[in-house]
Formats: sequence, structure tokens, C-alpha cells
Amino acid sequence: MEEIVAWKRVEVEQMKAELPARTLYQEVERIITTTTSPQPSMCEALLASQTGIIAEFKRRSPSKGWINEGANVEQVTLDYERNGAAAVSILTDHRYFGGEDNYVVRAREAGLKLPVLYKNFVVDEYQLFQARKCGASAALLIAADLRKEECRDLLHIAHELGLEVLLEMHGEEELDYVELEPDMCGINNRHLGTFVTDVRTSFEMARRLPSDVCKVSESGISNPETVSALRLSGFHGFLIGEYFMKTSDPGAALKSLSEKI
Repeated sequence: MEEIVAWKRVEVEQMKAELPARTLYQEVERIITTTTSPQPSMCEALLASQTGIIAEFKRRSPSKGWINEGANVEQVTLDYERNGAAAVSILTDHRYFGGEDNYVVRAREAGLKLPVLYKNFVVDEYQLFQARKCGASAALLIAADLRKEECRDLLHIAHELGLEVLLEMHGEEELDYVELEPDMCGINNRHLGTFVTDVRTSFEMARRLPSDVCKVSESGISNPETVSALRLSGFHGFLIGEYFMKTSDPGAALKSLSEKI
């Protein structure tokens, strides 16, 4: 995690050199002022969904390497939409996850209507403007990456841009971030230091989260029984990526899991 965040700060400065912040901010301001309708709400979609599945487009990971190197973002995300996903998560980090911002653009241009989570390691407001520019509905903020005040500022900026925030936590030591009132609270079952995944993390954290917040369980979910048990524990969303992406037909894998749920 320290390595990724350190690189992300360097990468953001490189991007600012290529596209100055002022230019990006002006582009986003034009988009906001000329857009007649907001992006669909991810929080509302999860609360209304029977399955709550956030299906992820994820080509590779630091721990597994390439999962599905040849995956086509247009095909996969539209298949996710056709097969019952409540929302789509798109990895936009390139170095570690093989993603890019243009994947969100391409999915939108292909006709994807679902809420899209811009999934990256956000450490600078510049990245939130990038998320808004490419057509995301929500952005991921990770408590482990940010001081509380940094997180507060980024959350405020995201809301000003019309983005919802999924705030990701990993343990009790990060629960005080909940008072920042994010749109959604995520519990990552994968320890970002060891990459060990344990769904019990979500069950243990569920009772410590406010009852009225939209809760999302992330990582390590691969069977309908787990989803049902997590829902009974108060979760509304279930972020699933590798389980779908490691198959030859991620959309069909989603359909099969949804039918069982």
C-alpha cells in the first residue's frame, strides 16, 4: 500500500504536467454546467437492488498478476448491465491494475447506464476531477491512504463535483472516518498489507457501523450464501470482481450468481 500510494503521488504530478490542473478544472466545469441530468446514484441503486452486486472490471491485480488481460471493457460492462448488476466498478489505476480512465469513457460511450465507481487510489483532488470528466458516478476513498482531514476535504470536493463517495475501511482503527458521513461505507475483506482475504472482517465490522448507512462489503465474495448472510448483517452492496473476471464470460458468471441469490 505504501508503495502504491507513493507512486500515485508521483503519477498525479506527472499528469498535472501533461494536463495542468486549471485546464482540467475548466473542462469539468463546462461539463457540469452543460449537463442536464446527474449521473445515476450508486447509493440509491444499491438500496433498491435485490442483489446489490457491484460488478467490477478488473484486468489484473498486484497479488494475482493478469486476471483477464484481453477483456474488453465495452463488452464486459454492458454484459454486467444486462445480467443484473446494480452498479459497475472500473479499475482506473494502470501500473498495478492494468486500468485507465478511458475505460470509463468507453463504457459510457458504449451505452452503459448503470452507476460507475471510479476505483483508484485517490490522494489528490485532481483525480476527482478526472473521475467526473470521464463519466463516473462515484469515487473510492480509502481511509488507509488518507489522513482524516484529507479525507474530509476530498469528500467535500467530490460532492461539489456531483460524485458520491464510497469510503473504504479495513478495521476498527478507521471507524472514526464514518463521522465524515460518506454516501457509502465499504469494508474491504482483503488486508492491503498482506493481501489475505477474510469475509469475517465484514461481519465483525457490520455491527459497528451506523444502522442507516449504505454498507458495502468488498473482496472475497464468491457464493450466494455469503451474499445472503452479509445482507442479513446489514450490507446493501457487494463488490465482486475477480470471481467474474477470471472466467471467459464475466456477464454469464454474474447472471449465474444473481439467479442463485
